[in-house]
Amino acid sequence: MTQTNTFSVDAPEEAAAVTPRQMMRRTALSHTGFKIGTGLIVALVLIAIFAPLIAPHDPFIQSLSSRMMPPVWDDAGTWEHILGTDQNGRDYLSRLIYGTRVSISIGLGAASIGLIIGVTLGVAAGYFGGWVDHVVSFALTAQLALPGLLLAMALVFIIGPSIWVVIGIIGVLHWTYYLVVTRAATQRLRSLDFVAASAASGASSLQIIWHEIIPNLIPQIIVIFTFELGIAILAEASLSFLGVGIQPPTPSWGLMIAEGKEAMFYRPWLVVLPGICLFTLVIGANLMGDGLRDITSPEGRN
Repeated sequence: MTQTNTFSVDAPEEAAAVTPRQMMRRTALSHTGFKIGTGLIVALVLIAIFAPLIAPHDPFIQSLSSRMMPPVWDDAGTWEHILGTDQNGRDYLSRLIYGTRVSISIGLGAASIGLIIGVTLGVAAGYFGGWVDHVVSFALTAQLALPGLLLAMALVFIIGPSIWVVIGIIGVLHWTYYLVVTRAATQRLRSLDFVAASAASGASSLQIIWHEIIPNLIPQIIVIFTFELGIAILAEASLSFLGVGIQPPTPSWGLMIAEGKEAMFYRPWLVVLPGICLFTLVIGANLMGDGLRDITSPEGRN
């Protein structure tokens, strides 16, 4: 009996001594997937920022005398072009490094646009309900019924391909996850006591949404953002591969795969190397998002 009573008294004290922030920090430090994903994303972001210092050559300079040089591990490879050159004699390593800038910029820009659209509609539908919820639900249904890639191709073709057009179109077409999650979370939050207390104190709907609802949605929004980052990067690569995304000579991993597909059977690195880069960036974003979901959810902090 003595041991049982001691445990029942000490356990609540120990649990109270650990704050939610400390529990999240412990979970983050022990979550292998989160650490790997965050490490990959940080490394790729640093490569994108310092690309002019890291790249051994200008990614746009062509040299017809150096076309299709193999990587350094091949017998005919040289250390001057570590990963070889492409069909126009441009250094492949330099183009891969600068391609990191393109993919991350488009991913961040498109995911941010989707965040603004999806969170705005989701919070409005969840908080106000009624006809607002019906209109937003109809917009969601219509969006899900559209063939996303085909519509993006058509819009880029009509407007004209450029980095800003690709960012805008991908962002406008990828907001459904934000809407679904924030709508359900807002419906749950609006019935809680602190929201009712804020309304009773005279706060307007906009003030309640901005100061009470949005701060409690931030963990979910961050998780969705990391997943949408990977989706946007893949969407850009798909558009560039099909010839309606980033245009030459801008280094884009999807465009590099498209340019190298003609020689992939006897120069496989032209397709494999940008494919590995694309895989690394997307898997890093997904691992980080999966880790953030586990860290911020109560179940993941047990």
